[in-house]
Amino acid sequence: MIRTYRDEDFGKVLELLRGALVLDTITPGLLKEKLYEDPHFDREMVLVSEKEGAVTGFMQGVTRDIRGERIAYLKLMAVAPGNRKSGLARQMFERLEAMFRKAGATKVRIFDVPLNYFQPGIDPRYTEALCFAWRMGFERFDDTTNLVVDLNFSDWETSEKELKLAGDGIHIRRASEEDRVELLRFIEDEFALWRHEVAMAYRCDPVAVHIAEVNDTIRGFSAYNGNNVGTGWFGPMGTSSSLRGKGIGEVLLKRCLRDLKEEGNKMAIIPWVGPIPFYAHHAGARVDRVFWRFEKPLR
Repeated sequence: MIRTYRDEDFGKVLELLRGALVLDTITPGLLKEKLYEDPHFDREMVLVSEKEGAVTGFMQGVTRDIRGERIAYLKLMAVAPGNRKSGLARQMFERLEAMFRKAGATKVRIFDVPLNYFQPGIDPRYTEALCFAWRMGFERFDDTTNLVVDLNFSDWETSEKELKLAGDGIHIRRASEEDRVELLRFIEDEFALWRHEVAMAYRCDPVAVHIAEVNDTIRGFSAYNGNNVGTGWFGPMGTSSSLRGKGIGEVLLKRCLRDLKEEGNKMAIIPWVGPIPFYAHHAGARVDRVFWRFEKPLR
């Protein structure tokens, strides 16, 4: 039987995901974040399959309005090993697909959900997930990577570089509660898709955001723990285009890595990366995982 998720399913879904996503670590806090803390959580789009009291399948859908287009996503999914190749995943997806169409979505993607996501695509080592995507009519359209940083690589000291930047009128410091409105407005204007993650980083104590100011105006930022809290997750980070190339990004990055190290993390994860050489040069980052991104148009 396929039905809508209920709160009392949480523990069984957690165990299902832990058994299916063997390359990942799923904690109760992480699942709570992916489910209930999603800014567009819609219980009707979260499905479980049940057989004799056991949860045998799980599929979470969500929709986002991204740059004027409504896009649907499969955010998390798993089928118990003994129930694979039974058509269960197809049935769950087709039920969600009908909801996506009704919601006005123009396409569906898998896992790479802006604002709140677990991984930015399918790790191709999950072969069953790849086969499912192709069977359902998805096409692979891009790859992306997660980098990993050994936090013992450096002490992440930035004071000398910060003094040099200050001589140029650029000041770096940790964000405070008083900065929240201005910071989120800056991100809304220049990096709109990252606003939610930075807002979530404000839950941490101290605030898990560092900022760069020019003439008392925020012109850059870096954050951590805005997604997948407790995993050493870095990002997002951004600097106004007019200030790039001055070394601001390096300082902002290292301040966050120092915080993550002081929290007790041994490694930091830099997800969904574009500028690999930047992180490799400044933090000794290396490619850790590769993800394939899939998309299906809804005509």
